[in-house]
Amino acid sequence: MGQFDTETDAALMQLNYEANSEAPGGEFAEIIGDLLMLVGTGGLWAVTGGISNLALKVRKLAGASYGSNLIYAITAVRNDLRTLFERHEELRESIKSLPANPTFAEAISALALRAMHTSVKDRLKRLARIVVNGVKEDDLEPESLDDMMRAATELKDRDISVLKALSEKQCTTGTFYPLTSHDGTLNRPREVWQALELDRFITLANQMEIRSSLERLKGVGFCAEIHTTDSNWLPRVLVTPLGEKFLLRLKEIAVQP
Repeated sequence: MGQFDTETDAALMQLNYEANSEAPGGEFAEIIGDLLMLVGTGGLWAVTGGISNLALKVRKLAGASYGSNLIYAITAVRNDLRTLFERHEELRESIKSLPANPTFAEAISALALRAMHTSVKDRLKRLARIVVNGVKEDDLEPESLDDMMRAATELKDRDISVLKALSEKQCTTGTFYPLTSHDGTLNRPREVWQALELDRFITLANQMEIRSSLERLKGVGFCAEIHTTDSNWLPRVLVTPLGEKFLLRLKEIAVQP
Protein backbone atom coordinates (compact mmCIF):
# COMPACT_ATOMS: atom_id res chain seq x y z
CA MET A 1 0.00 0.00 0.00
CA GLY A 2 1.72 3.13 -1.30
CA GLN A 3 0.90 5.62 1.41
CA PHE A 4 2.28 3.36 4.16
CA ASP A 5 5.51 2.09 2.68
CA THR A 6 8.73 0.61 4.00
CA GLU A 7 10.53 3.74 2.79
CA THR A 8 8.66 5.81 5.39
CA ASP A 9 9.24 3.16 8.06
CA ALA A 10 12.97 3.42 7.38
CA ALA A 11 12.77 7.22 7.54
CA LEU A 12 11.13 7.14 10.94
CA MET A 13 13.71 4.68 12.25
CA GLN A 14 16.62 6.70 10.89
CA LEU A 15 15.26 9.92 12.34
CA ASN A 16 14.88 8.23 15.71
CA TYR A 17 18.54 7.17 15.62
CA GLU A 18 19.91 10.44 14.25
CA ALA A 19 18.26 12.81 16.73
CA ASN A 20 20.98 13.82 19.20
CA SER A 21 21.46 16.65 21.63
CA GLU A 22 22.03 20.22 20.45
CA ALA A 23 20.85 23.61 21.65
CA PRO A 24 17.11 24.23 21.15
CA GLY A 25 16.17 26.29 18.11
CA GLY A 26 13.27 27.23 15.85
CA GLU A 27 11.82 25.72 12.65
CA PHE A 28 8.87 24.15 14.47
CA ALA A 29 6.45 24.92 11.63
CA GLU A 30 8.77 23.30 9.09
CA ILE A 31 9.05 20.20 11.25
CA ILE A 32 5.27 19.92 11.44
CA GLY A 33 5.08 20.17 7.65
CA ASP A 34 7.64 17.39 7.29
CA LEU A 35 5.86 15.23 9.85
CA LEU A 36 2.60 15.67 7.95
CA MET A 37 4.33 14.37 4.83
CA LEU A 38 5.69 11.36 6.71
CA VAL A 39 2.26 10.29 7.97
CA GLY A 40 0.68 10.99 4.59
CA THR A 41 0.91 9.68 1.07
CA GLY A 42 4.24 11.13 0.05
CA GLY A 43 6.55 9.07 2.18
CA LEU A 44 10.19 10.06 2.62
CA TRP A 45 10.59 11.82 -0.71
CA ALA A 46 7.85 14.35 0.13
CA VAL A 47 10.05 15.73 2.91
CA THR A 48 11.99 18.71 1.62
CA GLY A 49 15.72 18.07 1.89
CA GLY A 50 15.26 14.43 2.89
CA ILE A 51 15.44 12.74 6.26
CA SER A 52 18.84 14.17 7.22
CA ASN A 53 17.47 17.69 6.98
CA LEU A 54 14.47 16.75 9.10
CA ALA A 55 16.75 15.14 11.70
CA LEU A 56 18.78 18.34 11.84
CA LYS A 57 15.66 20.42 12.43
CA VAL A 58 14.60 18.16 15.30
CA ARG A 59 18.06 18.34 16.86
CA LYS A 60 17.96 22.12 16.71
CA LEU A 61 14.45 22.20 18.16
CA ALA A 62 15.03 20.44 21.45
CA GLY A 63 17.71 17.77 21.33
CA ALA A 64 17.77 14.01 21.53
CA SER A 65 15.19 13.39 24.23
CA TYR A 66 12.47 15.42 22.54
CA GLY A 67 13.38 14.02 19.13
CA SER A 68 12.95 10.47 20.44
CA ASN A 69 9.61 11.30 22.09
CA LEU A 70 8.31 13.06 19.00
CA ILE A 71 9.21 10.29 16.58
CA TYR A 72 7.75 7.63 18.88
CA ALA A 73 4.43 9.53 18.96
CA ILE A 74 4.43 10.22 15.22
CA THR A 75 5.20 6.57 14.49
CA ALA A 76 2.21 5.61 16.66
CA VAL A 77 0.02 8.05 14.69
CA ARG A 78 1.20 6.59 11.42
CA ASN A 79 0.63 2.99 12.54
CA ASP A 80 -2.87 3.79 13.78
CA LEU A 81 -3.69 5.63 10.54
CA ARG A 82 -2.55 2.59 8.57
CA THR A 83 -4.89 0.38 10.61
CA LEU A 84 -7.72 2.86 10.13
CA PHE A 85 -7.04 2.96 6.38
CA GLU A 86 -7.11 -0.84 6.12
CA ARG A 87 -10.31 -1.29 8.12
CA HIS A 88 -12.45 1.61 6.94
CA GLU A 89 -12.72 1.93 3.18
CA GLU A 90 -15.03 4.93 3.54
CA LEU A 91 -12.27 6.89 5.29
CA ARG A 92 -9.49 6.25 2.79
CA GLU A 93 -9.88 9.40 0.72
CA SER A 94 -9.98 11.64 3.77
CA ILE A 95 -6.90 9.88 5.21
CA LYS A 96 -5.02 10.41 1.94
CA SER A 97 -5.80 14.13 2.10
CA LEU A 98 -4.74 14.61 5.73
CA PRO A 99 -1.35 16.27 4.98
CA ALA A 100 -3.26 19.11 3.28
CA ASN A 101 -5.87 19.39 6.04
CA PRO A 102 -5.16 22.46 8.25
CA THR A 103 -7.16 21.01 11.16
CA PHE A 104 -5.03 17.86 11.10
CA ALA A 105 -1.92 20.04 10.94
CA GLU A 106 -3.09 21.78 14.13
CA ALA A 107 -3.61 18.39 15.75
CA ILE A 108 -0.09 17.25 14.84
CA SER A 109 1.28 20.55 16.14
CA ALA A 110 -0.53 20.05 19.44
CA LEU A 111 0.80 16.49 19.66
CA ALA A 112 4.34 17.67 18.97
CA LEU A 113 4.14 20.27 21.73
CA ARG A 114 2.72 17.79 24.24
CA ALA A 115 5.42 15.26 23.36
CA MET A 116 7.91 17.69 24.91
CA HIS A 117 6.39 17.09 28.33
CA THR A 118 6.56 13.33 28.69
CA SER A 119 8.88 10.47 27.82
CA VAL A 120 6.44 7.79 29.05
CA LYS A 121 5.61 5.64 26.04
CA ASP A 122 2.07 4.83 27.16
CA ARG A 123 1.31 8.55 27.38
CA LEU A 124 2.79 9.17 23.93
CA LYS A 125 0.56 6.38 22.58
CA ARG A 126 -2.43 8.10 24.19
CA LEU A 127 -1.61 11.27 22.26
CA ALA A 128 -1.55 9.30 19.01
CA ARG A 129 -4.87 7.59 19.72
CA ILE A 130 -6.55 10.87 20.56
CA VAL A 131 -5.48 12.30 17.19
CA VAL A 132 -6.35 9.23 15.09
CA ASN A 133 -9.68 8.60 16.82
CA GLY A 134 -10.41 12.27 16.15
CA VAL A 135 -9.75 11.57 12.47
CA LYS A 136 -12.04 8.53 12.64
CA GLU A 137 -14.87 10.53 14.21
CA ASP A 138 -14.19 13.63 12.08
CA ASP A 139 -13.77 15.59 15.31
CA LEU A 140 -10.48 17.44 15.67
CA GLU A 141 -11.87 20.57 17.32
CA PRO A 142 -8.71 22.30 18.59
CA GLU A 143 -9.77 23.38 22.08
CA SER A 144 -11.29 20.04 23.04
CA LEU A 145 -8.35 18.19 21.47
CA ASP A 146 -5.80 20.24 23.42
CA ASP A 147 -7.63 19.61 26.71
CA MET A 148 -7.65 15.87 26.07
CA MET A 149 -3.98 15.85 25.10
CA ARG A 150 -3.05 17.73 28.24
CA ALA A 151 -4.94 15.16 30.29
CA ALA A 152 -3.31 12.32 28.34
CA THR A 153 0.15 13.49 29.43
CA GLU A 154 -0.79 14.43 33.01
CA LEU A 155 -3.02 11.58 34.17
CA LYS A 156 -1.50 8.43 35.64
CA ASP A 157 -2.40 4.91 34.55
CA ARG A 158 -4.24 4.48 37.84
CA ASP A 159 -6.33 7.59 37.16
CA ILE A 160 -7.47 6.21 33.82
CA SER A 161 -8.26 2.79 35.30
CA VAL A 162 -10.46 4.52 37.91
CA LEU A 163 -12.18 6.50 35.15
CA LYS A 164 -12.82 3.33 33.12
CA ALA A 165 -14.14 1.39 36.12
CA LEU A 166 -16.46 4.20 37.11
CA SER A 167 -17.74 4.57 33.54
CA GLU A 168 -18.43 0.83 33.24
CA LYS A 169 -20.39 0.79 36.50
CA GLN A 170 -22.39 3.83 35.47
CA CYS A 171 -23.34 1.93 32.33
CA THR A 172 -24.29 -1.32 34.08
CA THR A 173 -26.34 0.45 36.79
CA GLY A 174 -28.08 2.75 34.31
CA THR A 175 -26.63 5.87 35.91
CA PHE A 176 -26.07 8.89 33.70
CA TYR A 177 -24.63 12.37 34.10
CA PRO A 178 -26.07 14.92 34.66
CA LEU A 179 -28.66 13.64 37.12
CA THR A 180 -31.97 15.22 37.99
CA SER A 181 -33.64 15.09 41.39
CA HIS A 182 -37.25 14.75 40.30
CA ASP A 183 -37.01 11.10 39.29
CA GLY A 184 -35.07 9.79 42.29
CA THR A 185 -31.86 9.10 40.35
CA LEU A 186 -29.78 11.00 42.90
CA ASN A 187 -29.57 7.71 44.81
CA ARG A 188 -27.74 6.06 41.92
CA PRO A 189 -24.22 7.31 42.71
CA ARG A 190 -24.49 5.08 45.79
CA GLU A 191 -25.29 2.11 43.54
CA VAL A 192 -22.25 2.78 41.39
CA TRP A 193 -19.85 2.95 44.32
CA GLN A 194 -21.40 -0.04 46.08
CA ALA A 195 -20.86 -2.07 42.91
CA LEU A 196 -17.21 -1.02 42.82
CA GLU A 197 -16.80 -2.01 46.46
CA LEU A 198 -18.41 -5.39 45.85
CA ASP A 199 -15.95 -6.00 43.00
CA ARG A 200 -13.11 -5.16 45.41
CA PHE A 201 -12.00 -2.37 43.08
CA ILE A 202 -12.33 -0.08 46.08
CA THR A 203 -10.92 -1.24 49.41
CA LEU A 204 -9.83 0.40 52.65
CA ALA A 205 -6.24 -0.24 51.56
CA ASN A 206 -6.46 1.72 48.30
CA GLN A 207 -8.99 4.40 49.23
CA MET A 208 -6.42 7.21 49.49
CA GLU A 209 -4.95 6.35 46.09
CA ILE A 210 -8.43 6.36 44.54
CA ARG A 211 -9.29 9.64 46.24
CA SER A 212 -6.16 11.19 44.69
CA SER A 213 -7.18 9.88 41.27
CA LEU A 214 -10.66 11.32 41.66
CA GLU A 215 -9.24 14.73 42.49
CA ARG A 216 -7.07 14.68 39.35
CA LEU A 217 -10.02 13.51 37.24
CA LYS A 218 -12.23 16.27 38.64
CA GLY A 219 -9.44 18.75 37.94
CA VAL A 220 -9.53 18.01 34.20
CA GLY A 221 -13.33 17.88 34.09
CA PHE A 222 -13.67 14.14 33.52
CA CYS A 223 -15.55 13.54 36.77
CA ALA A 224 -17.90 15.68 38.84
CA GLU A 225 -18.96 15.29 42.43
CA ILE A 226 -22.65 14.63 43.06
CA HIS A 227 -23.84 16.05 46.36
CA THR A 228 -25.99 13.61 48.31
CA THR A 229 -26.88 13.03 51.95
CA ASP A 230 -24.90 9.81 51.85
CA SER A 231 -21.77 9.99 54.00
CA ASN A 232 -18.89 7.79 52.97
CA TRP A 233 -15.12 7.73 52.95
CA LEU A 234 -15.05 8.50 49.21
CA PRO A 235 -16.80 11.37 47.41
CA ARG A 236 -19.72 10.39 45.21
CA VAL A 237 -18.60 11.29 41.71
CA LEU A 238 -19.73 10.37 38.22
CA VAL A 239 -18.01 10.46 34.85
CA THR A 240 -18.97 13.55 32.85
CA PRO A 241 -19.69 13.57 29.08
CA LEU A 242 -16.18 14.98 28.56
CA GLY A 243 -14.76 12.04 30.52
CA GLU A 244 -16.74 9.59 28.37
CA LYS A 245 -15.44 11.29 25.23
CA PHE A 246 -11.88 11.04 26.54
CA LEU A 247 -12.28 7.29 27.08
CA LEU A 248 -13.61 6.88 23.54
CA ARG A 249 -10.62 8.77 22.17
CA LEU A 250 -8.25 6.43 24.03
CA LYS A 251 -9.70 3.27 22.46
CA GLU A 252 -7.12 1.30 20.54
CA ILE A 253 -7.65 1.51 16.80
CA ALA A 254 -6.52 -2.08 16.32
CA VAL A 255 -9.32 -3.53 18.51
CA GLN A 256 -12.13 -1.36 17.16
CA PRO A 257 -14.58 -2.73 14.59
